Amino acid sequence: MAGTINKVILIGHTGDEVKMHYFEGGNSIGRFPLATNEEYTNRTTGERVSNTEWHNIVVRNKAAEICEKYLKKGDKVYIEGRLKTRKWTDDKGLERYSTEIQCTDFTFLTPKSENQQSVPSTQPKTVQPDTSQPTTGVGDVDDLPF
Repeated sequence: MAGTINKVILIGHTGDEVKMHYFEGGNSIGRFPLATNEEYTNRTTGERVSNTEWHNIVVRNKAAEICEKYLKKGDKVYIEGRLKTRKWTDDKGLERYSTEIQCTDFTFLTPKSENQQSVPSTQPKTVQPDTSQPTTGVGDVDDLPF
């Protein structure tokens, strides 16, 4: 294989509101936790086991502003992105590491209630913040082979 790939796909529920940070020059960054759940039955005991994994999601600029406006705690969202590990020093001088998902694409999966007039469509909201590729039209109904 000639290259490498760093791609993450998650569907989960937000654990908090989007926390925004604004920089000089107009750039911004938004961060929020995302929970994914795994459930299975233990073969030996027959007991139902549930595990929750928490992920740190990072979105930038216009995509961050959209997330801040429309995502609320508990909303279900589809996230695509790449893993990024940051090294930092805590208050006690210890080196720490944080692994984040740098979001490149997302789709809101929680339908908005009728009392929220901020999104005119009832369809899930899809945003591709970092795409520079042309649209292929693969998803058009007219292109189906049957």
